[in-house]
Amino acid sequence: MTTQTEKRRAQVKSRFYYLFWGAATVSVLAGQLYVGSGYRAYAGALLRIFDAIEIEVGQSYKNDRFY
Repeated sequence: MTTQTEKRRAQVKSRFYYLFWGAATVSVLAGQLYVGSGYRAYAGALLRIFDAIEIEVGQSYKNDRFY
């Protein structure tokens, strides 16, 4: 009697598995880039507002009273 043993693979992954996780990875990366670019634009606009406020507050009014 000869016993024939075959080693079975623990997991068999199809092409769909790799395509799905590849697409999921790319979509998450694209979302992170989109949010990051929006945050950068928001921070730039906020800095422009702060610079404008600083210029207005820093102006001299020649000791005039406004009350």
